[in-house]
Amino acid sequence: MERSTFHAEEALQALREGNRRFAAGQAVHPHQDPARREEILPGQHPFAAILACSDSRVPPEVIFDQGLGDLFVVRTAGHVADDVALGSIEYAVEHLGVPLVVVLGHTRCGAVTAALHSDEAPGHIAAVVQAILPAVQEARRMPGDPLSNAIDTHIRQVVAYLRAVSPILAEREHAGTLRIVGARYSLENGEVEWM
Repeated sequence: MERSTFHAEEALQALREGNRRFAAGQAVHPHQDPARREEILPGQHPFAAILACSDSRVPPEVIFDQGLGDLFVVRTAGHVADDVALGSIEYAVEHLGVPLVVVLGHTRCGAVTAALHSDEAPGHIAAVVQAILPAVQEARRMPGDPLSNAIDTHIRQVVAYLRAVSPILAEREHAGTLRIVGARYSLENGEVEWM
């Protein structure tokens, strides 16, 4: 199947299967050879866009067992969706026809931890903390582990933000040609939990 012909459910299934392989230690590392490099020279046709945290322990191509040209990845600390990240995702949807957008958070997130422990940070790190504070404030009112709650809340808030501020994404999702989902990667066991 051509990547450009994937529908959202097929794309989601490919990510689920890839993560199962990775978490089980059975990754096949597809699309990582010279033939694939040559195949994608004329253009890219990724089947999913991933807004992920910049954390070096959470590389989307690895944890979803995908290769060159499969994923359009946007990474920021704490998977914060600023204007540049949003524009990148819109490009993937509008110009590349990506049918699936995944907001990928993870356990033990340093950016969320920083926002949980202080609403101030030095330099431009403050912008990251400020973007995560609404999730931290909501999570503080919940029972259970504050960090876990803040991570999950931040994922849900970023999904809602993408829908609310981007007419491109909202129109495509309303038309049924795009799906936006949240997910949390576990550093402990390598598994992705879909929200």
